[in-house]
Amino acid sequence: MENLIDIRDVRHAYSTKSGPLPVLDGLNLSVPKGEFCAVVGPSGCGKSTLTRLVAGLMKPDEGEVWLHGELVKSPRKTVGMAFQNPVMLEWRSIIENVMLPLEIVANGMSKADKTARAMELLELVGLKGFEHKRPSELSGGMRQRASLCRAIVHKPDVLIMDEPFGALDNFTREDLWQTMRDLRAKEPFTCILITHDLRESVFLGDQVVVLSGRPARTQYVLDVDLPADRTIEILYEKQAVDMLHILRDQIRIAQGREAH
Repeated sequence: MENLIDIRDVRHAYSTKSGPLPVLDGLNLSVPKGEFCAVVGPSGCGKSTLTRLVAGLMKPDEGEVWLHGELVKSPRKTVGMAFQNPVMLEWRSIIENVMLPLEIVANGMSKADKTARAMELLELVGLKGFEHKRPSELSGGMRQRASLCRAIVHKPDVLIMDEPFGALDNFTREDLWQTMRDLRAKEPFTCILITHDLRESVFLGDQVVVLSGRPARTQYVLDVDLPADRTIEILYEKQAVDMLHILRDQIRIAQGREAH
């Protein structure tokens, strides 16, 4: 299978008053086209740095990041991003917020086509009827749904998600996991998800990559062999529970503690 993302022997450090702070140390990671890669690891191990490198928002000190067979040297318009806080422009309606990437990258589309594309996604995530509301009129979960639509409305090569559900309550989070599952079925895309939630990583991921403690390397890769149309209930079945135990042990190792 063709790799859409290739991260090759990447090293990166941040400058601090006390000297360089190494964050990534020889990190290697490949994500095949169409796969959902969840990345977990100890706090501060460089997960968010990884997303900025893939998006071209920063360059590694050493090593290479390749996207769709091209070396990433600058920000990529073909990358969609969703963050923990769904930042919306309050003076624009929800549909106008969702259409924003199309105004930047889809110059050949008519206004009617852009509107139709945005409405297609809003309906898919259950926001039909709310398209003309302002962001402040929606709940946090609804704003995050709109943020996901905005991130994929221009059909990016890769979607990067940096803890997009971390600030939500458990029930809303699980509901959005299922929304992501449905989006992938209708709108196939390649994704890197940064998360601290191991259940989230197993439910959404085709593979789960565990990073070591800082400076991070790829410590462990778990292939998630669960059906694509999985439901929340599968997380309580033995196969998924066994995966969670493996990941929990790997996180303890990455934190410098003994696995059980």
